[in-house]
Amino acid sequence: YFLYCLLSSGINAEYGGGTQRLPRVVGVAKAKELIFTGRNVLGEEAEKIGLVNCCVEQNEEGDAAFVKAMEMAALLTERGPVALRMAKKSITEGFEAGPVRAGLDVEHECYMGVIPTTDRIEALMAFKEKRKPNFKGE
Repeated sequence: YFLYCLLSSGINAEYGGGTQRLPRVVGVAKAKELIFTGRNVLGEEAEKIGLVNCCVEQNEEGDAAFVKAMEMAALLTERGPVALRMAKKSITEGFEAGPVRAGLDVEHECYMGVIPTTDRIEALMAFKEKRKPNFKGE
């Protein structure tokens, strides 16, 4: 938001990488529209263009976004921590690597990092025994 205020005030738009990050999220055309016009984006539109993951209606307590975030966090606690770390690394470093081929190399490296873990064995055993896995992050 600060970036757009600066531009609408006639000050240089270069601040914190917004002119570089926003086009990567919403596309060049939408980024230009938002930056050039300084138009505010409401939650539903922000979700539609991929600026935010989800938009929630406010509840009476005023903490709907926090409640949603906690729900998502609870889902993550059920996943294998090593696999989550490797997925995060694969997505982030793979995207930054440039061409898809380079990203696939990062993905393979991350997959190989999961192979020797006890969490992987636990996941396979839990699947075989039709139970929830008990991950330890090892």
